[in-house]
Amino acid sequence: MEKIKSLEDLKKRREELQANLKLREQGDNVNNLTQVKVAMGTCGIAAGAKETMNVIIDECNKRNLAVVVTQTGCVGHCDAEPVVEVIKPGKEAVLFGHVDAKRAVELVEKYIVAGEMIDKAL
Repeated sequence: MEKIKSLEDLKKRREELQANLKLREQGDNVNNLTQVKVAMGTCGIAAGAKETMNVIIDECNKRNLAVVVTQTGCVGHCDAEPVVEVIKPGKEAVLFGHVDAKRAVELVEKYIVAGEMIDKAL
């Protein structure tokens, strides 16, 4: 993260954080939106789930997607961490394993936006 050197830098950072928070707080309309849940148990965090979640939030913000991004506890697939669950409206939940920063971008581009199935690794 860059150092904040001016009031303008602070305002810009505040806007970025508010946009990220919007993706996490759209709970009123959750059944009509795509839900992305990042497993954040201790094993997930140790495997890089925090970075994965940040990349997903950034990618969804860039594309102005109607998505709710939240964190969840351990889902029991410690060998496949970081694990991300995606639930599209009216569809079954899909678990994706080994979702590092690069795969997080692919997950947003190909599965959430384009609807293509990518390797789940679970």
